[in-house]
This record gives sequence, C-alpha cells and structure tokens, in this order.
Amino acid sequence: MFSKPTTLSRITQDNALRKILSRRLDCSRMATWQTHNCCNSTNINVNNPLICNSNGIISTQTNTLFGEVNHVHQLSEDIGNLFNQEEYSDISLIVENVSFYAHRVILASRSQYFRALLYGGLRESQISNRTIEIKECKAAAFQTLLLYIYTGKVNLIKEKEDTLLDLLGLVHQYGFEQLEISVSNYLKSILSLKNVCMIYDTACLYNLNTLRLKCAQFIDCNAREIIKSEQFLTLSAEAFSSIISRDSFYCPEIDIFHAVKSWHRNHSLTKPLTDLTSKVRLTLMSMHELLKSVRYSNLFDLNILMDAIDIVNDESVITTTTTTTTTTDTANINGSTTQGQVKNNVVTNVVSTKTTREKNYRPEENIATKAFHAQVVEGEMKHALLDGEITNYDLDRGFTRHLIDDHHEIVVKLGEPSIFNHIKLLLWDRDARSYSYYIEVSTDDVTWTRIIDYRSYLCRSWQKLYFPAVVATSIRIVGTHNTVNKVFHLVSMEVYYTYKPFALIGHLLGIPKDNVATIEASAVVPEGVSRQRNALINGDYEHYDWDSGYTCHQLGSGGIVVQLSQPYVVSSMRILLWDVDNRSYGYYIETSTDNTNWSMIVDKRNEDCKSWEILTFSPRAVVFIRIIGTHNTANEVFHCVHFECPCKPDVLKAYMKDRSILSSNEKILRSLALKNIDNTSSNENTKDEHPVHRTTYDEFYTYYSLLIEDVNEREENNLTPHSTLPFTIKIPSSELYSLSSSIEQESQITDEFPPTPSVSYAAAATSL
Repeated sequence: MFSKPTTLSRITQDNALRKILSRRLDCSRMATWQTHNCCNSTNINVNNPLICNSNGIISTQTNTLFGEVNHVHQLSEDIGNLFNQEEYSDISLIVENVSFYAHRVILASRSQYFRALLYGGLRESQISNRTIEIKECKAAAFQTLLLYIYTGKVNLIKEKEDTLLDLLGLVHQYGFEQLEISVSNYLKSILSLKNVCMIYDTACLYNLNTLRLKCAQFIDCNAREIIKSEQFLTLSAEAFSSIISRDSFYCPEIDIFHAVKSWHRNHSLTKPLTDLTSKVRLTLMSMHELLKSVRYSNLFDLNILMDAIDIVNDESVITTTTTTTTTTDTANINGSTTQGQVKNNVVTNVVSTKTTREKNYRPEENIATKAFHAQVVEGEMKHALLDGEITNYDLDRGFTRHLIDDHHEIVVKLGEPSIFNHIKLLLWDRDARSYSYYIEVSTDDVTWTRIIDYRSYLCRSWQKLYFPAVVATSIRIVGTHNTVNKVFHLVSMEVYYTYKPFALIGHLLGIPKDNVATIEASAVVPEGVSRQRNALINGDYEHYDWDSGYTCHQLGSGGIVVQLSQPYVVSSMRILLWDVDNRSYGYYIETSTDNTNWSMIVDKRNEDCKSWEILTFSPRAVVFIRIIGTHNTANEVFHCVHFECPCKPDVLKAYMKDRSILSSNEKILRSLALKNIDNTSSNENTKDEHPVHRTTYDEFYTYYSLLIEDVNEREENNLTPHSTLPFTIKIPSSELYSLSSSIEQESQITDEFPPTPSVSYAAAATSL
C-alpha cells in the first residue's frame, strides 16, 4: 500500500514540484529574452563561435546562439531523477503487486491515455485515490515504459524478447507512437526462427502491418523450417490462417495439412475451424495423400474431399492427353491462343481452379542468375544475357539477340517455379535506336500469359517493368521493332519479387510517382541545342547564366524533344524557363508514344510565361515530349533550363492545395466559359471526339494523390505491393478512359489487348 511521506504534506509536495518546473520555465523565458535582446544588437556577432556560457567562461559551442541558455539536458536529467521516487510522488501504480511511484502531471503530459484516466472525471481522477491498480500488464514491461515516460529513452538491447512484446502492447495501448515504431524496427532486426512466430502473432493482434509484413516475408523464406517448429503451432487462429493462406508460403501441401491437424490438437479443439481447413489446397495433393491421410482426419466435409479427388483424378487424365496432343503444337509468336490451348481448353479450366503455391520466393533478390540455375534457352549469343555485365558491350558483343520475325525469340528458363512482379531489362543503347517488344510467361511452355505489351511504344535503354505477381518457370521476350534494323538486342535481364509499392493502368502501364525525365531513368534529349548533352534533364536548375545551363531552339524551326525510356501514364509536368532577365515566352507541348503521331496537351501560345511553370492535363501514355516555343519578348530563341515529368510530388500537392482554394471561383468561371464554348465550338480547330468519357485531370488526381503519399504510410494500409487504377487506355490515342465508360470502348480494348488473368479491375477502386 502507498504510504504518505512523513516530512512533507501533500500540499507541500505539490508546491515543491511546481517550484522545480517553474524554475526551469523561468530559465527558458530568460534565455528567450536574452536571445531576442542580443539578436537585435548591432554590435554583437551572433555567429561568433567564441561565446560566453552560463558561468561567464568563453565557450566554442556553435549550436547555441549568443546569449541563449540551453540546459535541456539538465532538465531532462532532473525530471528523470523523479522516476519511481517516493518523495514528491502523488500516486502509486500497482502492477503485479509491484508499486511504482509516479506523478500525475508528468503522466498526463506524456500520454493522452493517462490524461483521460487521471484527469477525465473517472474514479482514478479523484485526488483522494492515491493508489491505482494496472491490470493485464507485466511489471517488467511497465517499468520500462515508465522509465521512457520520465527520461525519453530506453535500451531495447537489454530487454528480453517477452518483455519487448509486452512493451509493444503497452505503447500501442497508451499511444506512444514513436516508441511503437522504434520497438517494431528493433524487432524486425532480431527476427529468428525461434521468435518470428511470437512476433508475428503480436503484430497481428495490434494490427502493426509493417512489422507483420516483415515477419511474413521471413516466414515465407524459411517456410520448411517454420512449419516444423513448435512455435508455429502456438499462433493464434487468425495469424495461423493468414500464413498458410499466402501463395508465397511454399511447403508441400501435405505438410500444411499435417500442421493444421497438429494445430487443432495443440489447441484442444474437437471441431475443425473452417477458416483454417479452407486454406488447405486439397487439389495440390496426390491421390494417395488424399485417400490415406486426409480422408481419416475428420477435418473436411466428405463432399469437399470428394470434389478434390475428382479434380485430381481429372487432372491426371488430362495431363496424359496433353502430353500426346501438344507434341505437334507450337506457340504462336504473337502471343495469341495456341493450338494447344484450344484443344486443351479443359486443362485451363482445371488449372485455374487449382491455385498453386510459389516455390521460389526471394523478395528483392534477382532470381534470373546462374546462381539460381537460370539459363537462356532461346536466342543468339545466350551467354551474355545473365552474366551480370551491364557496362562492357558494343556493336559486336555483350548482348543476346534474335531476328525480328515470326519465328525467333529470347526465352529464359528459371531454375524452378518462381513468383515475381518486377523485371528489369537493358536494351542495347549505344546509339539513338529504340525498340518495341512484349513479354510472356509460362509454367509449362505451352500456355503463355502476356504480362507486358509494348508493341505500340518505342523504348530505349533500361526498362523497369512492374505487373501483378505471377508464377512461372519460363519468360519469353519478343522484339517486334527496331528503328535501325531487324534485330532485337537485349543486354541484361533481372527478375524480382518486390514489395516496393507501384500502380498500374490499362494494359500494365506504370504510373510514376517521381520524375522519370532524368538521366538516371535513362531519358534523353534527342532534339534541342545545348552546350552540355542532356542539360535539360540533369537535375541542375540552379547553375545557369547567359551562356550555359539551358536547352534552346530557334523559333519557327524544330523544338526541344525529351524521350523517356519507356511508356508511362502521366498527367503533370514542370518546366523552368530561362529567367535571368525579365523576358517572357510563349510555347506549346505535344506528346507521342511512337515519335510519329503527336497530340497537343498544353497550349500557352497566347500567354506571357516566365520562370517556373506547373502544367497539368488529362492523363495519357507518354514516351516523347516535344516543347515548341512560339515567341520570346527578347529575341528569336526559346530557352528552357529544366524539365520534370511528372511534377515533383510535394510541389504538385502544394499546387493542388492552392488550386483548391480558388475552386469556388473556378466553378463560376467555368459555367460562364461553357456558355461561350457552346457558341464558339464550331470555330475550334481541334475537336474532341470523346468529350464525355475521357478522364479529366481532376478525376485522375483523386486516385493519383493517394499514390504520392509517403511509402511507409501506404505500406501501413496495404500489404499488397501493387494497385490498379480503374482506367484503361484507348489505342491509338493514348488517352485514359474510365472502365465504366461504355461497353463498346471496353470491347475495343479487349480485342486489341486481351486482359491479363492476374489483373483484377473489379477491386481497383478499393485497392487504393
């Protein structure tokens, strides 16, 4: 029980504590006054490192302004000395029969939970109630948390793992977000086979998604060891179910079945939990396993078991037929349905219901290497593609190639069935040539699924390709066009499963968050005059003058062209016009995907433009950007210093915020403008063929604004790396249209690009 101090009354204690805090506050106010007084003096050099400290002694501290007293460290130390001290305390917290002396005002100032508990009108807030029991809490963890409350620091290395998990629950309950992040990050760094299940269970309990994801990845990479451990059987039902339902949790399905059976026995359950048994993929087992092991477990309904047996039996029969039929069938080089697919349509239906588990799961690691037994089985000069060399190549060596026709291709065979969602290609780029291509994957070298289709786009150098995760053993790259000759050249290829968030539109076109018009992103400036090659996109927009630091072109002749490395869906740009003097420019911007068909997206021919320009427009697929100057108030040359595509996220967000402030006025002006447009639309030179269904910038930004949020914040809310926006691209205009536009437009897109089975457009709106 709490005993009152014998020397001081409670009022005396409170007064003493107030004096301590008041004295510190007075020092802080005096320091502020001294700083203000000294900074307004013209005879004192504030930046002089030789300043007097509080004792009047010369000090060389450069982090404190002249006259400023900074004793924060001493203040923190003094308050820390009050930790668990009976003297001056006004409350005792009982945890597992252990008393911790504390101070109401300190607890309330550090935690909203304690503020509500101690000053919110509850029974504990009564002054006479000087003892409070904290239930469902471990004393060791609470002592660590109380130390953090008083000192702001704690040594996690000295704590046991059980204490750390208890501490994580406490900081989550009491709302210490910074400490919660620190503990979570520390737990990520100490994951092992012995503790990962325990940590994963805690992360699921408190919905700590980043920690949960890290544990899940560790479990996936060590699935065969984890499933045999005793810790795996101690998981909660929710955590256990979420693990065995993951496609990337690769174990023989019979082992997963035995783990489910052991889990029920370990938790003394007589009736099977459907949420667990439904995660066992019976169709991945053999007939012998179903009949000899699963049938007598009493975990599955008889009808479910019989359905699985029928599918496995049909699978074995059809597989035999497939082996005979497909020996004379060849895959169509254009990626259309093969003869084998038509004759064995039943196989596709059965396999589509038989969900597999990914065997080779190595996040953020290139699996297309010889170390993982990957090899090039089709293509000329096979040895060069996977050797890891990306610098020493020229016209004669350092690449793998194939003739561009209907019979040749490059095929890479992975060492085993693998899951991946990211491919990096290096197209031969020693000159200005560009390529078109597509990529398909397969698990049996008979049925191929197209994951990338860039036949309508001109691409160069590094290709960073993202797509929904697929499982495959073979990857086929087929070149369809080369702007110089009839050969497709590929220098390097890397294959990954990445957790880096990315977003897709239409037929798997990426939506960049950051500027892709950079040298690092393999963009180039093929047209335009500059003293330095690619000066427009080198990222330097501070060092320019009358003679250098800009790209230009003669008015009335040509323009400035930027080529991106691959097609991207963009809706914003930012440019810096040369602004050393007070001149102004007029210009317009066009975009293209093939360097032949151009569309105007920005028209400022009749405006006086200066310095920085933030440009927004209806979203579209873009490879080439052409900036054409129309007038200059000083001379006959158009000068541009810097170009971004898309606009930097923070700049764009600030621009949209300012734009929203004027939205009410814009609506009034828009209504007036529409009346004028109705009267003058017949005189316009360019007519919009689809004014109703084309996606506007504001519609697109509603989704895009979610993509440019902080990556960690997105990971907290979504364990799936990719998001698919509910738009599609109308070929050949490259403009975006809503998936809910019209059935005719959707059917046209479907005919042009068959949908990829792994993409779920139905869940597009909710995926963000």
